[in-house]
Amino acid sequence: MQAVQRVVCAMSGGVDSAVAALLLKRRGYQVTGVFMNNWDVVDEHGVCTAESDCEDAYKVCEKLDIPFHRISYVKEYWHDVFSSFLNEYEKGRTPNPDIMCNKHIKFNSFLTYAIENLGADAIATGHYARISHEDEEIFQHPFIKSPQSLFRNRFEVRNDVKLLQAVDQLKDQTFFLSQIPQYALRKTLFPLGGLTKDFVKKIATEAGFHHVLKRKESMGICFIGERNFDKFILEYLEPQPGNFVSIEDGKIMGKHNGWFLFTLGQRARIGGLRDAWFVVDKDVTTAEVFVAPCTDHPALYRDHLQTDRVHWICEDPPAELVRYKMMDCHFRFQHQMALVPCVLTLNQDGTVWVTLAKPIRALTPGQFAVFYKGEECLGSGKIVRLGPSLYVLQQCEERMKSAAAAAAAAANVSAETFKALDPLT
Repeated sequence: MQAVQRVVCAMSGGVDSAVAALLLKRRGYQVTGVFMNNWDVVDEHGVCTAESDCEDAYKVCEKLDIPFHRISYVKEYWHDVFSSFLNEYEKGRTPNPDIMCNKHIKFNSFLTYAIENLGADAIATGHYARISHEDEEIFQHPFIKSPQSLFRNRFEVRNDVKLLQAVDQLKDQTFFLSQIPQYALRKTLFPLGGLTKDFVKKIATEAGFHHVLKRKESMGICFIGERNFDKFILEYLEPQPGNFVSIEDGKIMGKHNGWFLFTLGQRARIGGLRDAWFVVDKDVTTAEVFVAPCTDHPALYRDHLQTDRVHWICEDPPAELVRYKMMDCHFRFQHQMALVPCVLTLNQDGTVWVTLAKPIRALTPGQFAVFYKGEECLGSGKIVRLGPSLYVLQQCEERMKSAAAAAAAAANVSAETFKALDPLT
């Protein structure tokens, strides 16, 4: 008789994780629900919904008649995610804590706890994503944390699990999973990957999960929630007053309380100005935030960037990239943005240069460049450097034209002078 497979499902208190747990139980697995508490409400003054989320998750487990556990990763979240989050802002970058939370908390700390403490054969989440292996193959994979090295052993016999986009393209969440390690993917199930959001809601309705259907989808910082960002971040970082400066003429347009309060492309609300100005660059050494007078200003568009060392989910790095040092694929740096064709150029340290097929608005250091090949999510790397903007390139082109025109005019004058002085002409 085959042993019942034990699956520990991460429960958020929302409809997606509720339906994921339901589907797992219908498949005959022995399911346990776990709610993760990763933010200590005593440390901040904003509203936190952790208690109500936990209560909703418990009600789902109670209705499904499955065990429920609550675990705290407050220290881990602070150390591995939030401290890095603050550090990135201090450097003038705009981080993505959701990607880092998946990497360090859900698919590391939680995975290890589920397997070592709850006897799980696999974990599951309510993410909209798919994998290349069947469920039964996942149960057969051993749980082995791979050693972190610059490149994997290319002669090692592997049976890597690929991360694939969800059937529901609008809800696909592979973007947020692009940093999870292969050892975690080999022990993870995504029950919702082949379903649409509408069908998931229908399943929840039929199952009587009315309390989770009434909840709004979370849109705030991972595990922290929605709140006034400026007020929240100033509880942790000291104000750094500086000037808003026009990118076009260097004119001071107003004052701000810190460059870390702004990200590239956002509207800069400058006191006393009726017209909209937009953030196009920042200088942390002078505390200047450069702004432009329109949302599609050429200073916002770039087609070249560099990442830090890329995390490749399967081959590290892909064989094509190793062989040719270049590879065609697709790119996005925001969830749900349209994929853009690009060419990657591999550097010896595992970082890549990315050349985009077309300029993109508001490419942002600190965000993750996520790469795709067909329906497969290859992995991602943090954006650490940007190429020149279209505005800078246009200015260079204009200067070159002016210099060329001046040189031509000077050459013409010299020729005329020579003719006037030469008796033989």
